[in-house]
Amino acid sequence: MSTTNSGTAGKYRPQVYAFVAAALLAGGFGWTAPARAAVEVQWWHSMTGALGDRLANLADRFNKSQSEYKVVPVFKGSYPESMAAAVAAFRAGNAPHILQVFEVGTATMMSSKGAIVPVEQVMKDAGEKFDRAAYIPAVAGYYTTRKGEMLSFPFNSSTTVFYYNKDALAKAGVTKVPETWNEVTAAAAKVKAAGATSCGFTTGWQSWVQLESFSAWHNVPVATANNGFDSPSARMLVNTPLHVRHISNMSDWAKRGWFTYAGRRNEPEAKFFSGECAMLTSSSAAYANIKRNAKFNFGIGKLPYYNDVKGAPQNTIIGGASLWVMSGKKKEEYKGVARFFSFLSSPAIQAEWHQETGYLPLTVAAYEQTKKSGFYEKNPGTDVSVQQMLIKTTDKSRGIRLGNFVQIRDVVDEELEGVWAGKQDAKTALDKIVSRANEQLIRFERTAKE
Repeated sequence: MSTTNSGTAGKYRPQVYAFVAAALLAGGFGWTAPARAAVEVQWWHSMTGALGDRLANLADRFNKSQSEYKVVPVFKGSYPESMAAAVAAFRAGNAPHILQVFEVGTATMMSSKGAIVPVEQVMKDAGEKFDRAAYIPAVAGYYTTRKGEMLSFPFNSSTTVFYYNKDALAKAGVTKVPETWNEVTAAAAKVKAAGATSCGFTTGWQSWVQLESFSAWHNVPVATANNGFDSPSARMLVNTPLHVRHISNMSDWAKRGWFTYAGRRNEPEAKFFSGECAMLTSSSAAYANIKRNAKFNFGIGKLPYYNDVKGAPQNTIIGGASLWVMSGKKKEEYKGVARFFSFLSSPAIQAEWHQETGYLPLTVAAYEQTKKSGFYEKNPGTDVSVQQMLIKTTDKSRGIRLGNFVQIRDVVDEELEGVWAGKQDAKTALDKIVSRANEQLIRFERTAKE
């Protein structure tokens, strides 16, 4: 009997299993199969305030646009702090998927071959559409190897521009917007004499604006080896007669009260939007903050230049940061990273990001969409940053890729502060910058990997 029953049960067992499986899948017996959890992608960044809020909003919108992946933005402190945290995390085996790194950290990241995966490779492996030619050349070129492979995603790129207080200039009788450094000098003298403001001119990010971008704008190199793009054996070249001339001029303006030094980074921007200084050279990304705080009419112009220098103006170079993909992650996680980058690259998202923040639109399509929308007509000057970049770069203006660049900028700041304080002349300061910066470059070259 038992043998017969066993055989009967065996006869119907497959049908019973099929019924149970179907019932479970359909939610039978009060049970529902758990939904598949979204693949998590960690994004470490260094943005605070309004920019941090906008960054978080981008991640939230991406997460709501699909259910397969979840991008989790995590603030990890300043750019140097987040880089240090990422290095420690990588060594411990728990690095983030995406790390935001400022542009001066590019050479360091590029030499960390085992720690990163080229963004172009990530996109192609995931089957996401990727066209390097769609990006603005001066932006994409900064993060591209000599072989033509883009290594990181240029998320928040800015460049240097010239802001001016229309009301103060008009009060001082300045009828033409200054375009050359000689015109800036004359305007600063008039503003000071008329008492239109207490300060004629100031500058943010002095190393980036007055040496690095200044050099590209005048189509002269900052360093050998094509500004470091060709090899880690680059050496500094910022003590040429042109560089000495410019820093000497600024030193003279400081003595006459036409130029006011107010800090190494973006601190001088407050002197402009408060109405204290009539003119400012700084990042295009200062636009949103200036627009929110300035109680006067202001304009945006191209970076001033010396019109007797052959080849000037050329193009300015980028600042800001890019997104690097860390190694050691699962294939499915990289697919999530690639999908997110495709989302960030879309013309609509890029146009919105550009218009809200003052950062450059990364693609030509985003620029054209912004232009078509009438944004530039309603906000004159906001297209200046793009105009300065939509120019084919030269080997001298492509950008700067130097190792230990963070330390080099500290050296530049220290020596230039000595000039503004009247403790040394421009030639002495620039010679010291070259000597001290080369020590940093030699140190980097010993450990760098091509």
